[in-house]
Amino acid sequence: MEQKIVANYEAAKELYARHGIDVDAVLTKLAEVKISMHCWQGDDVRGFLNKDQALTGGISVTGNYPGAASTPEELRSDLEKAFSLIPGKHKLNLHAIYADTDEKVELDKIEPKHFQKWVDWAKAQGLGLDFNPTCFSHEKSSDGFTLSHPDPAIREFWIDHCKASRRIGAYFGEQLGQTCVTNVWIPDGFKDVPADRLTPRKRLKDALDQVFEEELNPAHNLDAVESKLFGIGSEAYVVGSHEFYMGYGIQNNKLVCLDAGHFHPTEVISNKLSAMSLFTDGILLHVSRPMRWDSDHVVTMDDELIDIGRELVRGDLLDITHIGLDFFDGSINRVAAWVIGTRNTIKALMRAMLDPIEALRQAELEGDYTTRLALTEEFKSYPFGAVWDYYCAKNGVPVREEWLAEVKTYENEVLLKRGQVQIGAN
Repeated sequence: MEQKIVANYEAAKELYARHGIDVDAVLTKLAEVKISMHCWQGDDVRGFLNKDQALTGGISVTGNYPGAASTPEELRSDLEKAFSLIPGKHKLNLHAIYADTDEKVELDKIEPKHFQKWVDWAKAQGLGLDFNPTCFSHEKSSDGFTLSHPDPAIREFWIDHCKASRRIGAYFGEQLGQTCVTNVWIPDGFKDVPADRLTPRKRLKDALDQVFEEELNPAHNLDAVESKLFGIGSEAYVVGSHEFYMGYGIQNNKLVCLDAGHFHPTEVISNKLSAMSLFTDGILLHVSRPMRWDSDHVVTMDDELIDIGRELVRGDLLDITHIGLDFFDGSINRVAAWVIGTRNTIKALMRAMLDPIEALRQAELEGDYTTRLALTEEFKSYPFGAVWDYYCAKNGVPVREEWLAEVKTYENEVLLKRGQVQIGAN
């Protein structure tokens, strides 16, 4: 490790120690946090089961930067490159359409065997796996409804798909020794104002009861449900609203997923974390960056990301929160998008751990809001960057923007050889 990195780290440690902050202990705690990196950034949410199917469900990926993965092998290669540039050992979040099989199989018939290559790869990489049923980009979801569909036969298809997905998640957890979070999100909703909001929600509630009927070992699989405020084609009404899933999750002991892009553009999820933690045993968090709407931009070090990190750390919620990423940007290098978003998420947690939390709490308790504000502001310029550089170097990954050179090399040697595609505007 470079002497300058170590010297800067030691100087930073001394500054933080003046406020009772043990930086070495912070980095030990940070190393225990696993971020679930989403596979779908690597290929623009196409998957491999129905790769010729148009992307539907209110999901849109913009840009045609060259090098998108088109096979499981290419996607795993890209993921390995990204993980090699991110400090720590983490997880991969898979969607059902990413099955790696030569067998022609429908979504309601998928089994663990169709994902065995992913399991073998995850074992070799030392990674955990999370999972999601894919309730979009399918002929049986073409009218915008799945688990709440008025046609019992179509509804049964999606129920069976979600049941099969839970079993696959449990298999992942059993094989890898890391609990798999299987998250249910559906696109169901109306473009214009519906005449009946209640009946689709009754159908959804009944369908979910059937999906979760089978008891699975919680050490292997945890179930989650994910809401959305609106989407393309469901601007007026979404069946699975936040209120619906919050009620369902709390009543049925399921994780409630809070996605940073699934609420009103001026609404934040950081303020929801402490409230939710009082009524549930766990939270699933999807870190994204909405811009104008749920446009799933690459996660940056913005105020909301910093506040999410602070809420998780100050509320001691890391042990009950499962952190995943959810964005897709086809206008830039897709491997770089993973690296930027994941490193920022980890860095935000580290910054929160380096805050003078006890001093801030004590000042607040005593009504000394002057000290609270002064410390909060001064710590914004404390040398957390020196701590981050040391953490990266200690974990054998590039320091600061040095990772970008590796991505550019990988682009020239691997991604560009997948086909010459004209780079388009976002």
